[in-house]
Amino acid sequence: MQITQDDIEKNLTIWGNGKISISKAFEEGGIEAARAVASANIDSYYGYNLGPVLFKPTMASGEQTFRPTKAGAMAYFCGHSKDYPLDNGFAILGWRTFESITSATFIQGDIAMWMGWIKLTNKDGSVTTVDKSFGYKKDEAGNLRIVLHHSSLPYQP
Repeated sequence: MQITQDDIEKNLTIWGNGKISISKAFEEGGIEAARAVASANIDSYYGYNLGPVLFKPTMASGEQTFRPTKAGAMAYFCGHSKDYPLDNGFAILGWRTFESITSATFIQGDIAMWMGWIKLTNKDGSVTTVDKSFGYKKDEAGNLRIVLHHSSLPYQP
């Protein structure tokens, strides 16, 4: 089940549109609506069904820097978690548009890696750019799954 560049580009778009849909769900229906959309998003394109996901969110620190479980990802995306009190909910920040800019891609069979920039624009027009790396694996059904997600703010010398 060879991964293609097209598979990766489609997954990047799905990921970005997922953050937009979580933001809109939060605005229209509150935190429970956002959690429902976030859970469905995570289940559809992250690889938590395959095992731990190597997830390092942009704005996570200390003992909670890494999020190998779905619960940790949910807290990061939606906030409002007593188990992750420092999370503000990255995916509920009013995102409206998404752009990915590829730096490099590595593909070998059913494993692939992507590195580049993600730009998200919120409803006020503010743009947040983050450095991203995604690792992908196809599951038994041939669905592309994120098994590595590393994110950081660009270095400011």
